[in-house]
Amino acid sequence: MRYGSNPEMYLNELAQDLRPLDEGVAWFASLPEEEQTRTLRLLAGFCFQAHPTAEEAAESIRRSGLRPTHTPAVMLVRGRIEHQVGAVAGLTPQHERMKGFRLLIALLAIADGRRREKCRAVGCGHDWHRLTADREAGTGRRSGGDGAGDQGGSGSDGRPDGTGVATGGADDRLR
Repeated sequence: MRYGSNPEMYLNELAQDLRPLDEGVAWFASLPEEEQTRTLRLLAGFCFQAHPTAEEAAESIRRSGLRPTHTPAVMLVRGRIEHQVGAVAGLTPQHERMKGFRLLIALLAIADGRRREKCRAVGCGHDWHRLTADREAGTGRRSGGDGAGDQGGSGSDGRPDGTGVATGGADDRLR
């Protein structure tokens, strides 16, 4: 179960409940440590771009199934959320990375869900905000059921991988 060719789309599918979280957790657990670190940083970047609120951070703890006393949960609600998301992504013990993954997926689901709703109201060109609509219309971009995007050519934002998703940084235009 490898999604190396398009982890950006896979993470968005997890956050939008288009794939079961248990599947995502198993995928994340199967990654080598350095890929887990890259994945957490990518996920933190997505969360950062979604501009989560303190209320969304608290809700993400509940939704992730973590106890409020778990390290990533404590970290997320202490201090400025923008800094704390990165700190959660930087956790090193395996068990803490697993908790961090669950928490950041939940945070992305909530914060980006708010942004998707806003985009629907004003119009949106982000491919990852149309995953649910594409799937409902039968025009989903998945190929072979492996989670990799099959968008060919260039995406609406000119990215050759067609994801429309940055692989790092906090360029708000991308989320």
